[in-house]
Amino acid sequence: MARLPIFKYYDIDEEVIHGSIDGQKLDTQIETINARHSPKYFALGKGISSITLVANNIPVNAKIIGTHEHESRFVFDLLYNNTSDVDPHILSTDTHGTNQINHALLHIFGYQFAPRYKQLDSEHREIYGFRHPQFYKGLLIKPVRKINKDLIIVEEDNIKRIVVSLALKSTTQSTIVRKLSSYERKNRTKKALWELDNVIKSLYILNYIDDLTKRQGVQKALNRGEAYHQLKRAIFHDNQGRFRVRTELEQYIWSECSRLIANSIIFCNAFIQSALLTHAEKGGRQEEADIIKRVSPIAWRHVNLRGRFEFQKQHAEINIEEIVKTLQKETDWRKPESVGDLEQRKSYFTFRVR
Repeated sequence: MARLPIFKYYDIDEEVIHGSIDGQKLDTQIETINARHSPKYFALGKGISSITLVANNIPVNAKIIGTHEHESRFVFDLLYNNTSDVDPHILSTDTHGTNQINHALLHIFGYQFAPRYKQLDSEHREIYGFRHPQFYKGLLIKPVRKINKDLIIVEEDNIKRIVVSLALKSTTQSTIVRKLSSYERKNRTKKALWELDNVIKSLYILNYIDDLTKRQGVQKALNRGEAYHQLKRAIFHDNQGRFRVRTELEQYIWSECSRLIANSIIFCNAFIQSALLTHAEKGGRQEEADIIKRVSPIAWRHVNLRGRFEFQKQHAEINIEEIVKTLQKETDWRKPESVGDLEQRKSYFTFRVR
């Protein structure tokens, strides 16, 4: 999919892939080791959480965790263990994906952590400076306290040991967080890592407040993750979308099969989009090409997920040229009279593919 002509137009930021990680709650009809109660999502039942890394509309990595586990502890693992060619360098999560070390860890490994803050209240808007707060007197947004720079320098070697363990994949982020959390609050290494995180987080929050384009990009990346969750829910329709398996391994297999089918649907849509885009650009129809670039490949109303499946040994090639000709013939690409007309045509294109 990354080789398709349409792929580069999925970029939110120029020449940088912007991904997102979010969890999807799934019921379990049969109790498993990782199934937990969550009244908010399962009422009196139990379930699990499937967290997915989505980059440029593609679900490139996923993991199943218990609902009692915090999603933020698996953000780095999903990103760093992604083996696909689609490698995001900016990663967004909602507030549940944030903790006190993610900004620092991702920054050290060359990524930018860009969470969405729904409300930048006093709790989430805490920023820190390298000077005493009195130095920033008169500014609209002031640091709450001074960064302990000396502590970071003293604990540099211990922080490097943690980073090397993660880089060599000899341990996981969730294990590191669990061990750090078990230490007493005055542990110097933990406090130093928190201080380093506060530096990176402060810079991000200031940019987040100041830059509307950045906020829109973060929201767009998260919307793509939500769209994938809807597609996966539609695919995972058997047993009313509930797991009926007895082991974590079977849960993982079911989840990965759903992701494979979703990727197949997304690729098919993107392949047809690429063919349409190539024809439009060759014909000099720029207006038509601009509309195609803005259409999401995460669409499935044209796919009969409950239909009859036939598996044959002899592979019959799909005639993409014929599909493109049919779409061009049936779609009116004339200049839209209004924004509503444009949205209606984009919707028509997305769901008219047969």
